[in-house]
Amino acid sequence: MSAPAYSPALVGVAGPTAAELLAFALRTAADPEVVASLPLDPEGRTWIRLEGPGGSEAWLIGWPPGTGTGWHDHAESRGAFATARGRLTEHSLSVRLPSEGWRSLELAPGVDRSRRLGTGAGRAFGEHHVHEVLNESTTEHAVSVHAYYPPLPLIRRYSRSGPVLHLEHVERPADWQ
Repeated sequence: MSAPAYSPALVGVAGPTAAELLAFALRTAADPEVVASLPLDPEGRTWIRLEGPGGSEAWLIGWPPGTGTGWHDHAESRGAFATARGRLTEHSLSVRLPSEGWRSLELAPGVDRSRRLGTGAGRAFGEHHVHEVLNESTTEHAVSVHAYYPPLPLIRRYSRSGPVLHLEHVERPADWQ
């Protein structure tokens, strides 16, 4: 299954920018054939890998009611996601965390951000972006498109207790492919 056509002329020398990844995610999320290709499971998230622009990694993800990612980052990858159906909530941190050398970190006041992304909305982000994405609906599935460049080298998973963020574990591509 491939996503809608993407013009290589738009891709920068160092791979697609976050804005280009967002344009791809929005275009793909608006393609009813691609969105309909995703099997939805009432219990857990589902996903299909897509061909992203300029060597990027892309995913179509289904979110049953009440599911989410938990706090995580995408290491050195920049990325974007767009909601194709339903509404997603993103909680993120407005501060760049050290990429190594810590297991627990107390966050300063005022670093939390939240946004709701309904059908057709998306957002781009840079490297080391820490966030969680949730489908807070109690009745409706959500579907979204995500793209990352360079392809994800790892994902760091965190837990959170109030202002304290704890590094729980690191996932490598073999863990999710």
